[in-house]
Amino acid sequence: MWTQYTLFISWNILHICCLFLSEDLQFSGPANGAVGGSVVFAPDNPPSTSIDIVQWHFGTTLILTAVSDSTTIVSAYRNRSSFDRNTLALELRNLTLDDSGTYKLTVAPSAGDQLTGETTLQVFENITNVRLIGPEESLIEGESSVNISSEGTGSILYVQWMKDNSPLSPSNRIIFSSDNRSVSISPVQRSDSGEYQCTYRNPVSSETAKLKLIINYGPEDVSVKGEDVVDLGVCVSLSCSANSEPAASFSWKFNETDTNVTTDTFTINETDFTHSGDYICTASNNITKRNASQKHTLLVKEGGGGGLSSGVIAGIVIGVLVAVAGICGLIVYLTKAKKIPKINLRQNGPARGGMFDLNYADISHFQKASGGRVNLGNKSEFSTEYAEVKHGGKSSAPPPPYGHQVSKDGGHVQPQFQKSWDVL
Repeated sequence: MWTQYTLFISWNILHICCLFLSEDLQFSGPANGAVGGSVVFAPDNPPSTSIDIVQWHFGTTLILTAVSDSTTIVSAYRNRSSFDRNTLALELRNLTLDDSGTYKLTVAPSAGDQLTGETTLQVFENITNVRLIGPEESLIEGESSVNISSEGTGSILYVQWMKDNSPLSPSNRIIFSSDNRSVSISPVQRSDSGEYQCTYRNPVSSETAKLKLIINYGPEDVSVKGEDVVDLGVCVSLSCSANSEPAASFSWKFNETDTNVTTDTFTINETDFTHSGDYICTASNNITKRNASQKHTLLVKEGGGGGLSSGVIAGIVIGVLVAVAGICGLIVYLTKAKKIPKINLRQNGPARGGMFDLNYADISHFQKASGGRVNLGNKSEFSTEYAEVKHGGKSSAPPPPYGHQVSKDGGHVQPQFQKSWDVL
């Protein structure tokens, strides 16, 4: 590779020197071609006068001779070259590596001196089959080293390394080989994770290979998020997280006892006092074989000081409304039915302490003093109840009669209000 590169640079220098020597015929620069491809050589300043003879040479080998009415191409180039008499351009096809070298154009005008000019051609093989070879084992941060090597076919002049589309630079951990075809990293860090790209390049072709590296680390920075103090009978969730590659797996303990919960979230559907205690989340990495834990203390208490819930408040309001409606209905019913009792107290003697007896009397009519009678109407529509209260044992007088009472002499009993106090 370096021999080809040195030759390529030498030809460029030679061409520049020829330009400074003020050749008669100028070319725009050295030409590059790919194996199997084609190239055209044409002077930038062809003569404007008539031409008698034109010749193209490869080194000292004659390719063709053109005169005013004919062009002769030697057998070695006959099937893969052509000549344009107007521009003096030479085209070569089906290039091979052996076509690399110096090409010289000589022009003999009808009048004046002979004109010459030179250019160079470098033929390259197309670059193919580029690939990167990396480690097969898992890489662990701070413990592992890695070597990435590249390979490919073709004329390789340049090798370029990139990581995540940015140039990969050497450092005290990142070291390139002398031919730039491999790179070593030791020890690896998590920042080394990413996509590595190696590009093989020459003037006519390039090809890139890619390799992804994953640096495993952790778990670390384990954190448990959730409430510290909760009310009795509520739903609680604790969430566990950790910084890890690959993602950590989780397990939970409650007061040092396994819970068989292996997700990142621990949920209690309805808390009770037995749920108070220490919840320990352990994060594990199956590649690094490391684990880390974090404790979270939960307290379950009765009442939260946060007031009644909307559901409880609604229930209380509905209950109060139903009770009020019931009481109002009862009052209306009793009022219409005239069933609200009135108490008649008859006193038979001085008051004494003891139990009271309550007797009721329905009065349907009154007897006037003059002998007439006052009807109180239908009993079902209106009635007055009188009560006799007896304090203590049996009353010394019988309870007032109920309904329509007639005296022994056929008269009506006139209702009266009397107090009766019987003391045991």
